Amino acid sequence: MITDDKDFEAKSIIARMQRIDKWPLPPSFLAIIALGYFFTFYDVTDIGFAMPSIAPQFHLTGSESLFLALSIGLIGYVIGSFIIGYLADRYGRYPMLILTMILMALGSFGDAASVNLDMLIVFRFITGLGLGADLNLIPAYIGEFAPAEKRGHLAQITFFLGILGQAVTPFVALAIVPPFYYGWRVLFLIGGLIAVIAVVLRAELPRSPRWLIGHDQIKKADDVVSKFENYLKSNGETLPELKTDDINKINVQTETTRLSFLYLWQKPYRLRMLVFGLWWGLWYIGNYAFLGDAATILSDSGISLASSILFLAIGAIGYPIGAISSWAISDKFERKYIIFVGSILWLIGMLIFGSKANSIALIVGSFIASYSLAFLIGIAYMYTSESYPTRARTSGFAMGDGLGHIGGAIGALFLPLWVAEIGFFGGFAFIGITTLIAGIILVVGGSIATRQQLETISA
Repeated sequence: MITDDKDFEAKSIIARMQRIDKWPLPPSFLAIIALGYFFTFYDVTDIGFAMPSIAPQFHLTGSESLFLALSIGLIGYVIGSFIIGYLADRYGRYPMLILTMILMALGSFGDAASVNLDMLIVFRFITGLGLGADLNLIPAYIGEFAPAEKRGHLAQITFFLGILGQAVTPFVALAIVPPFYYGWRVLFLIGGLIAVIAVVLRAELPRSPRWLIGHDQIKKADDVVSKFENYLKSNGETLPELKTDDINKINVQTETTRLSFLYLWQKPYRLRMLVFGLWWGLWYIGNYAFLGDAATILSDSGISLASSILFLAIGAIGYPIGAISSWAISDKFERKYIIFVGSILWLIGMLIFGSKANSIALIVGSFIASYSLAFLIGIAYMYTSESYPTRARTSGFAMGDGLGHIGGAIGALFLPLWVAEIGFFGGFAFIGITTLIAGIILVVGGSIATRQQLETISA
């Protein structure tokens, strides 16, 4: 436990971090973090484009088989987010950031080498373990380094670089999946190579000072922050003088329980857990249903596979545009209102896409959906992460986003059934409405976070 003397020293280190109003590391470190995001969004998207080719080669029939292939990764996501998220709160962000990429590399190479459904299921599960945890860790890691006034801005920079993976994947898939029998294997192989590069680069990342302080590693935290200060001073930055009053106002929390999940069910976190659980669960119903099933449903409706992928690929141009739009306002407006606007845009996109009036409607609907996803999702990741204390930040994210992926599994399974039951328009309109409801819940129950210090938000 931290003694009184160490308590003041710990507060001083946090105060030194809070006076820094810039990203305290070389810009290349943001790119290193973003590469993990790039793989994550590449992998989220590639399975949907690979499945139309995998299904006939593996003789898959019926929604049950498709569910096993599409949703098993989401089950791995939930388990990985929980287990590795808990380990990240106990043993630090850095080692888990390395582990997640190793798992994703292993899973992707295994996906590419799969010879039957059982093998594909195993490696999609392994990929999901790493993917779920990585999406958990990245916003926590960035948030614990970034200044409060620019936390959303910096998170969106990495998110923008990462979401390019979701924009690029359809074009890669279009080039190699329809023309080549083994094109889907190459699609997964590319993802594995990206993950290997990310593992090597992440070895350069520093440990989180906030996490080190919370685990009574004051000297290590001081060393990391000193490196930040020296780097900034070497680049001509002048740091404000520390004031004792500012130091004493800081709330330093230490690790008090091994069961961080139980800690989060105490006040004031119980309501946050409920709100974020509902938000993510309802949002992911539509998100994973569209990403995982849209190409197959279009193909099954009589549109060629190549045309189906092409419509979605053109629409995917909305991803980087949406991320840039959100980046511009990420620290100017309260997070939950930005997310709500994105929820409305998603509904509009689903209604237009669902109309299936013509090819233009499919492209425009896909574009608006892609735009809205990139507009809100990076902000939602950061908003969820920053709403919990450092000692349980990744565990809290896991409880919301991780459990929310149960909704993703439901959406991936049931969208084809909903389309068969209530029609093409009805199915896509439904997954638009679930997102709107999610946005309303977040606006009503969410707390204030924009431009707030992490120690203030989590108090």
